Amino acid sequence: MSLEHLAGFQQQQMAFAAYIRNPEQCEVPAGIEQRRMSIYAELFYNGMEDHLSRNFPVLRSLFNHDAWHRLVRDFFSRHPCKTALFTQIGLEFVEYLQQERTNQPGDWPFMPELAHYEYVELAVQISNADEQIGMRTECDPNGDLLDARPILAPTAWNLSYQYPVHQIGPEYLPEVPPDQPTHLVVYRDRLDAVRFLNINPITQRLLILLQENPHMTGRDALQGIVREIQHPQPQHLIQAGAELLADLRERNVIWGSRPHSG
Repeated sequence: MSLEHLAGFQQQQMAFAAYIRNPEQCEVPAGIEQRRMSIYAELFYNGMEDHLSRNFPVLRSLFNHDAWHRLVRDFFSRHPCKTALFTQIGLEFVEYLQQERTNQPGDWPFMPELAHYEYVELAVQISNADEQIGMRTECDPNGDLLDARPILAPTAWNLSYQYPVHQIGPEYLPEVPPDQPTHLVVYRDRLDAVRFLNINPITQRLLILLQENPHMTGRDALQGIVREIQHPQPQHLIQAGAELLADLRERNVIWGSRPHSG
């Protein structure tokens, strides 16, 4: 194919894609029947709308039919997706809401956070991060969580939001964020069901320390928190932390531990 023909073919592709994205604003590509282009456009859009509706069911429930389709059409026509993988389209939609969406009448201020939370549920469900070679073999599921090094489940996501996204639905639509942020862990239990746990700032800090410092023992992490918050009863916090670590292991947020390396 000559460069001239290649350039013409690429222009035809771009015109085809532009019409698919926004048939109301773009002309039918030259040489293609209007009826066929309308069918293509409808098939592409319906596939995208169905995918978003299934992956963001709570967000979808907050919009009437017309408003939802305006939102999907705006995303479909404006956002330049960087992947063709359907499992990643949800993340593209979150990026659109966070970075590109201009506020429209009827939009909720928590939309980007709610969409991210719903995306995380899918990401945790399909993640294969727990198949990493070596992680299971070096883990003692019944090991000491205080004086050995706790192993966090690689499929667990530690999250913070301004809004209580796990409570939002048609019956609860906050217009301003509460005074305190919401901290959540989204994880898979031992039956591979996706769960969430509403946690406090100390629990979140403990998980962050263990994640960022895999050679740290549970006791070291808790003692670090004691120093950070200047807790007046260090031993009380250590004991409560030991119970917390045990509970997180029971839930499968923590797998177990590896021996302290000294």
